[in-house]
Amino acid sequence: MFGYIIINKAELKFREFDVYQSFYCGLCRRLKEKYGIRGQLSLSYDMTFLIMLLTGLYEPKTRVQQYRCLAHPLEKHKARINVFTEYAADMNVLFSYYKCMDDWADEKKYTRLAYGRLLKGFSKELRGTYGQKGKQVDRLLRELSKKEASQGQSMDEMAGYFGRIMEELFAWRQDEWEESLRRMGFYLGKFIYLMDAYEDLEEDRKTGSYNPFASLQEGEKLDQMVREILTMMMTECSREFERLPILKNAEILRNILYSGVWRRFEVVHGRRQEKRTGNHE
Repeated sequence: MFGYIIINKAELKFREFDVYQSFYCGLCRRLKEKYGIRGQLSLSYDMTFLIMLLTGLYEPKTRVQQYRCLAHPLEKHKARINVFTEYAADMNVLFSYYKCMDDWADEKKYTRLAYGRLLKGFSKELRGTYGQKGKQVDRLLRELSKKEASQGQSMDEMAGYFGRIMEELFAWRQDEWEESLRRMGFYLGKFIYLMDAYEDLEEDRKTGSYNPFASLQEGEKLDQMVREILTMMMTECSREFERLPILKNAEILRNILYSGVWRRFEVVHGRRQEKRTGNHE
């Protein structure tokens, strides 16, 4: 994934961080059990948010187990695992495959091509397992790639494609919560797409890869515009979250939505400001 949907650790209580980490460890464990090292290499924090969101909403039976792993060989760590851990592991592998293929198409990185080939078989199985959802995700990702290849200029349209992809992931089933989950996924997906474009802008200009901000002039006005757009996306996403009857671990989820998602933006923005100041001097 992209690494934007993360916590702000400094604002979490120790107990809350332990709970968050246990869901992350559960995802890591399930990826290894189901897909081996190939799947485990795709691990990121983004899907941990989805697991905790759906767990808080549907409250499934969750196993809490103790494991040792290569990352923490000296002591056991808690891992929380439930039906949404399985779902997130599958979606993580599926997305990682498409991201590898997208990186190969854009930048011709052979490491990404090689890893994508390792995941290709899993991707084909997952598209079959998830039926219509798998087909829809596959179709939207392919359409997005075609639009990017044609250098489509509509920022909202391009971000909307990825929003619709995330919408499919969030809508776990058809019920009374589907609409809010879809809207959450849609706006969070647009945030991810535009945040990724903002971070990669300089590199994309060098390589000629598609970027919705490429035609805009560098400077503080661009940074401010991006901040305002991203704020609108997260406002809509957070509004839908607050409509859901989630009590358990709600503060951890709020930490991510209201604070954590902005960590990378502030880092990237700060780096761009420093570069401009240095160039000016």
